[in-house]
Amino acid sequence: MNRDLRKYARQTNIRLFLGFLILLLLVGDGLIYVIYGPQAAVLGVVCILAGLAPLVLIWAVLMLLEFIVRRSKEDN
Repeated sequence: MNRDLRKYARQTNIRLFLGFLILLLLVGDGLIYVIYGPQAAVLGVVCILAGLAPLVLIWAVLMLLEFIVRRSKEDN
């Protein structure tokens, strides 16, 4: 059996991050909705997305760098 551990680690990280987002939005914003109402919940989603924006930008830069490195290795 030949296992690609990098692929497995990448899939695991993606699943963990998606689980975190679902938990954050459902539980976190759900509690805001229950306690403060729908208008506050909308603002909560806006704040969550604004807080996640730097993480998404960092992830995008890292994926771009990975793509560039892979491509340069293929050319050599």
